Amino acid sequence: MRAPDTNDILLEVERVVLSFGGVKALRDVSFNIRKGEIRAIIGPNGAGKTSMLNVINGFYRPNHGAITFKGRTRAKMQPFEAARGGIARTFQNVALFKGMSALDNIMAGRTLKVRRGLLWQVLRLGPALAEEVEHRRKVEEIIDFLEIETIRKVPVGRLPYGLQKRVELGRALAMEPDLLLLDEPMAGMNLEEKEDMSRFIIDVNNHYGTTIALIEHDMAVVMDLSDRVAVLDHGVKIADGTPDEVKRSQVVIDAYLGVAH
Repeated sequence: MRAPDTNDILLEVERVVLSFGGVKALRDVSFNIRKGEIRAIIGPNGAGKTSMLNVINGFYRPNHGAITFKGRTRAKMQPFEAARGGIARTFQNVALFKGMSALDNIMAGRTLKVRRGLLWQVLRLGPALAEEVEHRRKVEEIIDFLEIETIRKVPVGRLPYGLQKRVELGRALAMEPDLLLLDEPMAGMNLEEKEDMSRFIIDVNNHYGTTIALIEHDMAVVMDLSDRVAVLDHGVKIADGTPDEVKRSQVVIDAYLGVAH
C-alpha cells in the first residue's frame, strides 16, 4: 500500500451529530482521513457506519458538526458537490443499470467529466467526438485494470455478484476520485471473490493514489488492508488507531469483536 502522508489531512469530520426523529445515528463523531491511506470504519450493525458515509458524500445533512474536505469546511454538502469535488461511492447493495453492459455502466461514471454541451454530444462531431474517444480510452483502461475484458459487453444483470461489485468499483474509478468510499465491498462474496476484491482495493490505492474509506465486517480483510481503523458503536466513536491498536482494545473487544483476534 502507498504510505499515507501523515501531515496531509484530506478529510476531517468534526463533532458530527445525526438524528432521525428521536434516534441519534451519530453522536459527536470526529475523525480524519489522511491523503493516500486506506481508512476503515467498523462496528456492529446499527453502529452508524453507513450513516457516516452518507454524511461525508452529502446524502444526509448532519444536525451538528462540519466536514472539511480538501481544506474547505461545510456544514452540509450536496451529493453532486461531493462528486464534482472528488468523492466517489459504492454501496452495500449493488447500484448498477442492470440492462446496460459493463462498459456502459462504467462509462456512466464519466458523466461529470463531459465538457461539451448536449448539442455537440448529439451531433458527435469535432471536439465532442474527440472527447468521447478520450472517455472511452479511460474506461477501457479501467476495464483492463479490473481484468473484466471478457464481460465488457455483457449486461450486468447477467453477471455473478462478485463481477457486479467489480463493475461498480470501475464506475466509481471512472470519476477519477480523490476519495473513494466503499460500503461493504466484500458483502455476499465467497473467499476467492474477497481475495480478488482485496487485491483490487490495494491496487487502486497504489496505482491511482486514491485515498479509500472502507466499511467492512470481515475483520481479517480490515486488519490486512487498513492503515487506520475507527470503531463506532451505537453512533459513538469508541476507538481509533492502527489495526493492531484497535484489535487489542478491550472496549472494542467487549463491544464488537467478542474475543481478541
